[in-house]
Amino acid sequence: MNTAQDAIKVAILATDGYEQSELLEPMQALESAGMTVHIISDKDGVIQGYHHEDKAQTVAVDQNFEQANAEDYDAVVLPGGVINSDALRTSPQAQAFIRQTDAAGKPIAVICHGAWLMISADVVRGRALTSWPSLRDDIRNAGGIWLDQELVKDRNIISSRSPEALPAFNQALLAALRQPAHPAKWAS
Repeated sequence: MNTAQDAIKVAILATDGYEQSELLEPMQALESAGMTVHIISDKDGVIQGYHHEDKAQTVAVDQNFEQANAEDYDAVVLPGGVINSDALRTSPQAQAFIRQTDAAGKPIAVICHGAWLMISADVVRGRALTSWPSLRDDIRNAGGIWLDQELVKDRNIISSRSPEALPAFNQALLAALRQPAHPAKWAS
């Protein structure tokens, strides 16, 4: 029997250098809730995770940016990791994916350094969000409002600071996707 949650598809945008817990824990929470999760990357095959500075688990890529279409997904998750986030922010395809998701009003859940992609995609202007503290000036310089909080929700954006915030982050993401009207139309 299919439920509405079975029909929900979430894209996680990541590449080598992602922070392991910030990718795996949201993915597990979404899959445990019966949602479909795809890893979208700038490369094919597998991508290397890290636990801070140490190599950790790899995950398989489902599609690369040339194959993936933002319209096919109900939400996007942006895990952090300095290497991952710095690489994705320079990808025109990753930027376009985020701009398209934001324009459709679909949830974008971002944690830690993942906000760099949103800054480069120019979607933080006038929006409140949090991140790893070192991104404070980047967010402010891009016209965003940086808040020193565990979790910030502003319209379709859900943001958290660090892996310690993952329980609240996952709960907020799941709540946004369980909205009864239409999961892609989430308002604060």
